[in-house]
Amino acid sequence: MVFPFDYTSPSAQFTFDVNTSTLFKKDSQNFINVLGIQQLNTLDNVSLLDIFLSPNNVIEPHYHQNASELVYCISGGLTVSLLNPFTKQMQHFPLSPGQVANVPQGWWHYEVATEKHTHLLAIFNAPTPEVILGSDILKLTPANIMAQTYCLDKTLWEKAIAPVVPSTFIGPPASCNKTTES
Repeated sequence: MVFPFDYTSPSAQFTFDVNTSTLFKKDSQNFINVLGIQQLNTLDNVSLLDIFLSPNNVIEPHYHQNASELVYCISGGLTVSLLNPFTKQMQHFPLSPGQVANVPQGWWHYEVATEKHTHLLAIFNAPTPEVILGSDILKLTPANIMAQTYCLDKTLWEKAIAPVVPSTFIGPPASCNKTTES
């Protein structure tokens, strides 16, 4: 058997405190910690996000082009929603503690917390999951291309996406005054 890492090396790491590795922090109740090969060099083809959310906070729509994702609810509750690319239908899966949802590689999806103190793990079958965020697609695609492609008024499109901040990760922004819509 060939191992991808020299497990006899003095630099081999076998433990790590995920609480010390914040990927994104919106506030004290909504944040994401990360564990990948950069944090724990003996990991092979696995990584995870340790996610904490308060009600109605959303892990923004996104997809992973190099990994499937297993979403495991530890506490609270959430809904995992995904776009099935074969049926073109949105599917919504409510999860409570101990339940999981599988998001196949490349599928557009998002998670919405439905309970207080929601804690979940997103587990990936890649050492570093690549992510394409909805906020990046919306904000970084030139407005004239969106207008031309979808027959939109360019000025209205620019106005509509003006509040979008690239790499949002957890929405809505703290400054949002709107009520939550499903």
